[in-house]
Amino acid sequence: MLEPLTAAEVTAESAEPIVLVQPASDPSKPNAGMLRELLTAFITIFLAEIGDKTQLATLLMAAESQSPWVVFAGAAAALISTSLLGVLVGRWLARRLSADTLQTATGIGMLLIAVLLLWDVVHLD
Repeated sequence: MLEPLTAAEVTAESAEPIVLVQPASDPSKPNAGMLRELLTAFITIFLAEIGDKTQLATLLMAAESQSPWVVFAGAAAALISTSLLGVLVGRWLARRLSADTLQTATGIGMLLIAVLLLWDVVHLD
């Protein structure tokens, strides 16, 4: 049977530290990768949403509303729902197509949108 150690037997020099959480600075660790993905998604979507037409519509609705917190809750629920839809469709596509194919298709789609927007600007009467 094991005997408990006395305080004199355990010193700061001999005690091994117990690591409960993996350090976030090591990208090979799962927690660091998850944190990086979370921050990347947050920063990308946050910057993309600042000043877009959805935010401006929310701003106007809140200004006209007697219940701005209800407007906030509705807008937040809508953003969460569209983000969930994007994640689910993205995951579904990722199971069927390679990452390179998805990136190429996304690039082509963005170029097509840019060309169509440019076409509209050039052909305005």
